[in-house]
Amino acid sequence: MTPSLEVLATGPLVLVEDEGRPGHAAVGVPHSGAADLGAHRLGARLVGHDPSLASLEVLLGGLAVRARGRLTVALTGALAPATVDGRPVAHASVVDVPDGAVLRLGTPPHGLRTHLTVRGGIDVAPVLGSRSADTMSGLGPPPVRPGDVLPVGSPGPSFPTVDHAVQRAAPHTGTTVLRCLPGPRASWVGDDERLGGLLGPVFTVGGDSDRIGLRLTGSRVERTPEHRDLELPSEGLVRGAVQVPPGGEPVVFLADHPVTGGYPVVAVLDPDSADRAAQLRPGDRVRLSR
Repeated sequence: MTPSLEVLATGPLVLVEDEGRPGHAAVGVPHSGAADLGAHRLGARLVGHDPSLASLEVLLGGLAVRARGRLTVALTGALAPATVDGRPVAHASVVDVPDGAVLRLGTPPHGLRTHLTVRGGIDVAPVLGSRSADTMSGLGPPPVRPGDVLPVGSPGPSFPTVDHAVQRAAPHTGTTVLRCLPGPRASWVGDDERLGGLLGPVFTVGGDSDRIGLRLTGSRVERTPEHRDLELPSEGLVRGAVQVPPGGEPVVFLADHPVTGGYPVVAVLDPDSADRAAQLRPGDRVRLSR
């Protein structure tokens, strides 16, 4: 019997994600991939398969799946309470799920996205070389629904080499610091140490944030006088780009960002901070720093 996952419940949103589909931006295809790449890659390391294989990205818990065949899994990212047939299981650990057992995820108290990695990967049909669901372009598999049966692929010749790992804690109370470097249009908001007020103030994650990006509210970043009324031709965007629209409220782009944008990119998050940003909820406080 080919191993698989039978989906019993999904909560708000469950997507199939891998490392994305690079190399197609020139023809307008976004990169996409796991919003928290570090969580996805840690799950792959724990179960002993290549990170190019797909996992499930679970938004705010609520997932329930039944194993068809004996499976080895790992949970990473936001710390959702988890059980297998009612027995609590740990995060960032190798977990055995017997044939017919039901794995359930509750709502994480902090953070936003939990990754369920199954040894062998979620083996849905790839699109342009990736199994990632892109919420902006619509490429890739549709959101996972109750009643779906997700095939599990072959893990290859490698095996798990650890049974537990330390993972970065998801954002919780207090202010999350996101580290960045000046972007290609930093001069549009000033070349000072604070990037025209981008660095230092405490922002709040807006309610319209999603996998495309976070809108930061509560403080405005002003353009320099010589750039205030200028327009900018569309330029390429990357994950972690911090763009400042005319209203002055920054937008931090995440996994499903468009390939181009017409507002100045004044900073770019480092990869670890881009992962942290993907775990922020609306209402969370955030500060950008060098």
